[in-house]
Amino acid sequence: MSGTTPSHTGVQVAQLAAMARLYPDEIGYRVVDGGHLTFRAWDAQSNRLARGLVVAGVRHGDRIAIRLSAVNALRWVVTYAAIHKAGAVAVPLDPRLAPTEVAHMLAHAGVVAIVADDEGVASALSSAADDPNGLAGLSVVVDASISEGADEPSLRPEDGRGGSPRRIPWDTMFDDDDSEYQVPVDEDDLSEILFTSGTTGHPKGVAVRHANASSVPNSTPSWSGDLWLHASPLATFAGVTFVYTPMKLGLTSVYQPQFDAGRWFEFVASDRPMAVFLVPAMVQLLLGHPRFEQADLSSIQMCSVGSAPLAPEAIDRLQARMPDATVSNNYGMTEAGSVYCLMPKGEAVRRPGSVGKPLPPAEVRCVDDDGVAVPPGEYGEVRLRIPGRPREYFDDPEATANAWVDGWLRTGDIGRLDEDGYLYIGGRAKDVIIRGGSNIYAVDVEHVILSHPAVAEVAVVGIPHEVLGEDVAAVVALRPGREVDGEALREHCLASLAGYKVPRRWEFVDQLPRNPAGKVLKHEVRVRFVSAADSP
Repeated sequence: MSGTTPSHTGVQVAQLAAMARLYPDEIGYRVVDGGHLTFRAWDAQSNRLARGLVVAGVRHGDRIAIRLSAVNALRWVVTYAAIHKAGAVAVPLDPRLAPTEVAHMLAHAGVVAIVADDEGVASALSSAADDPNGLAGLSVVVDASISEGADEPSLRPEDGRGGSPRRIPWDTMFDDDDSEYQVPVDEDDLSEILFTSGTTGHPKGVAVRHANASSVPNSTPSWSGDLWLHASPLATFAGVTFVYTPMKLGLTSVYQPQFDAGRWFEFVASDRPMAVFLVPAMVQLLLGHPRFEQADLSSIQMCSVGSAPLAPEAIDRLQARMPDATVSNNYGMTEAGSVYCLMPKGEAVRRPGSVGKPLPPAEVRCVDDDGVAVPPGEYGEVRLRIPGRPREYFDDPEATANAWVDGWLRTGDIGRLDEDGYLYIGGRAKDVIIRGGSNIYAVDVEHVILSHPAVAEVAVVGIPHEVLGEDVAAVVALRPGREVDGEALREHCLASLAGYKVPRRWEFVDQLPRNPAGKVLKHEVRVRFVSAADSP
């Protein structure tokens, strides 16, 4: 199959092809204790896989899901690049999701193919069998867990679409031609659909276009060979950001599949990364580790903490151990795309609680209930935008209209700006729990618990946790004459929810506290748990 030379430099994957020409033998992506890819190998493998996807019937704009485990990270990044080279749209899925969650996402995105491993393969095949109408377009399941040489047929051009999805081993998906390849795409074409839980009980897919996928443009960087270490799940906004962004800066992206504080300290001391990215739960594990005060952190010049606010004292402790580094608690969200708030070096200590200033051309403002900007120092709803580069929810115009107003994203977060334009987050208006850096919407969990026949009503809340930031707790009122315990409800939840979304604390009451209008008083529910934790 003949290749097409990449010509759209605004498309992120074109950066990989450029790096393969400029620095073929440098390491582009590395997995802690799990191997690496040079730019030459990464580019060649993704060229071959892109051609294989096209032979399989993938067309421009088709959606292809990726549901690979963290230890399969190298195949993950090859797949991600190959999807873009095939002119298709990547749909990253968290491998922790329950089958019912995956089935909804596959159907909503209109996925035609999925690359999966282990349980993800069986989940995709069973979802297609259980929901032939909703998943009618799913034609290929690429099994990245089948060992080389498995007795499976190779793809043929006529095997494109129709009928039950075919289970094809990873190795047979690759074309022999590894030369440069790119199906033409436009900067306004979709790059990926990133799912983020919604408050309606169903996940929403954020439509990311090539033009607004990153705030860092493609470039011809000077190669430093420095490392940027992170442990963000690959299916998240942070995870996909670490595929292409480090190489644009002349850096190697290094991924730790399972965060372990002791191994993190060892790697930093031995391999001396220049930059690290953490979420607050990771920071708490590092601060509480016996090696923290003696660890060699001198190589770190940039320590970014994202996904949730971090206590000022934690920032202070990090900065004290990394006196030469820029340590910051950054702010951003999937819907906002490349809107970031960054903290200049030293400002985190001088402005405790701040998450920084918006990185131009991004804009941030805080508004009252009427959408009018509030004066500096006053709290209001935080709104974000990059002029001319808004995002939207995929195939959901109503949700898009509710979330974006005149190009401004209504974040649902409450915050304030100081006189110098630094943002402070005071709380969340949305009923969202951030557990270890993962967003969990209480209504999603409540809907599953309410599906149990013994449950009359439930309130799910976030409660303080010294390591995770927040944990998930539930107060349940049972139907008259029915009995069930927390362990049974936990098992019930695990059938429909990822494990990290399932409550770990359960309380049972006769009825939930409500105001005169009938609304559950979740503040009182939280107080119940906090008071119980403080009791001797």
